[in-house]
Amino acid sequence: MPVFRFRVHWEEDDQIYRDIEITNGQSFALFQEAILKAYEFDQKHAASFFVSDDHWNKGMEFSSEVAVNKKDAAVLSTKTPVSALVATPEQKFIFEYDPVKKWTFQIALIAIEKEEQLKRVYPFCLRKEGVGPAQYDIKGLEKTAMMDVEEFYDLGDEEMEEGFSNEGEADTSGLNEAF
Repeated sequence: MPVFRFRVHWEEDDQIYRDIEITNGQSFALFQEAILKAYEFDQKHAASFFVSDDHWNKGMEFSSEVAVNKKDAAVLSTKTPVSALVATPEQKFIFEYDPVKKWTFQIALIAIEKEEQLKRVYPFCLRKEGVGPAQYDIKGLEKTAMMDVEEFYDLGDEEMEEGFSNEGEADTSGLNEAF
């Protein structure tokens, strides 16, 4: 079964990206989960995929919200297989997450492999480049840990001369008297 490899860039910095592989029949819902996991985001907010042109203009939308089609049947558009919308070898999508924060990712198809790797569970994050944005706050540090770091380096009320303290320096006041 073919495997699609997509490069998922954070819109604000194209040096921060994740390469994610997804198989032919896997849905946009699974692709969404893989992107959010790769960027260490939670799964709590609404999201949308848009088919995109070469200039990153939004086209048709596939939302994580339930939509209703013309026959009044409920449709969860993220159940659509990603492969159903791959029309060209340079296919592009835009992924928006969290309507309040509007996290935006640009997605480009970069390769199609003929066969799956036997030991991989798809979708699979093949490569992570750069430190992704923190969804809510400082990434990788809890607030209390940050306070501990600040306290550790706090020099307090010690007397300092031109920004330097005397801590750790040997007492050399008696050396001149000995000679």
